[in-house]
Amino acid sequence: MDYSLPFLGTRVQVVMDRPLGSVHPKHGYVYPINYGFIPGTQAPDGHEIDAYVLGVNKPLDKFSGICLA
Repeated sequence: MDYSLPFLGTRVQVVMDRPLGSVHPKHGYVYPINYGFIPGTQAPDGHEIDAYVLGVNKPLDKFSGICLA
């Protein structure tokens, strides 16, 4: 079973750990989108499920929206 399927079409809260424009501390990569995680979840890698927030062109701390993919 895909661990992310239960979230499709539902409202999720996303906490950004890499806001748009931030720089990865180790690799110097600049994040062109808001990237974070869904708190209280677990992906197969043992970390929380990753989430990208698309269509918002400013850095965010948190976001609430419907999971589309």
